[in-house]
Amino acid sequence: MSEALYQSELSGLRLINRGKVRDIYDLDDRHMLIVTSDRLSAFDVILPQPIPGKGEVLTRVSNFWFGRTAGIIPNHLTKIPLQDVVTGAAERALLGDRAIVVRKLKPLPVEAIVRGYIIGSGWKDYQKSGSVCGIPLPSGLRMADKLPQPLFTPSTKAELGSHDENIDFDQAAALLGRELAEQVRDASLRIYTECATYALERGIIIADTKFEFGLDENGKLHLIDEVLTPDSSRFWPADQYQPGISPPSFDKQFVRDYLETLDWDKTPPAPELPAEIIDKTAEKYREAERRLTR
Repeated sequence: MSEALYQSELSGLRLINRGKVRDIYDLDDRHMLIVTSDRLSAFDVILPQPIPGKGEVLTRVSNFWFGRTAGIIPNHLTKIPLQDVVTGAAERALLGDRAIVVRKLKPLPVEAIVRGYIIGSGWKDYQKSGSVCGIPLPSGLRMADKLPQPLFTPSTKAELGSHDENIDFDQAAALLGRELAEQVRDASLRIYTECATYALERGIIIADTKFEFGLDENGKLHLIDEVLTPDSSRFWPADQYQPGISPPSFDKQFVRDYLETLDWDKTPPAPELPAEIIDKTAEKYREAERRLTR
């Protein structure tokens, strides 16, 4: 594992964007470099300390799922090796496994969220209205219950520091066009269903997840960004799952739960994390990778 990387600074490459977690560099008209840092955001606020190794875990787990889902949908990965675009050995060593060369695709303005279990904002929505994103659900569901079938519940993409907004399928169709919205929905549900089955065999329940998609120059749909990682998904240990309570998780919910105990209004600056919270979070990410990819 390389040393912790809070923010990348690569010589000779132009930074396009620095997001909550990823630093993106321009390579040429068709390619860019994505560096997944060890930054962690919670409640849409970037925390002041890195989680060592997190970016490498996210990249390796994403690449694993990109490989498994390539038969369902193409993705943004290329076969261009890192040494072809980052020529300095010291910079490559600092990046470790957290950098990939990808195709430039036109990202869709909608996040594709799939929920297999009722938790989080979906649970809050259900308690108020008996539905999630306009989809009626049976009465009497408990927190963390498995849903009768996975739900596609898209959201809009918010600017950094703002919150995504849940929308219904008709609103997604208005943004994307109905045919493309149906493609996104169908691909999302298939990826989730097949990968959740695989994960469950390895002791992990994927309660919900978000996918991002982009279009190539011919309008062909591709899977982009990250796939089924502890950052983009809610992972629960199957042997500790119990409906009616919020199960323990392999993802950053552990950090969120700690932050909820503090007198913090969820606006910047975020509080410092104790060393034991950082170490425990790093281990949860590593355990998720071990279970899924080995």
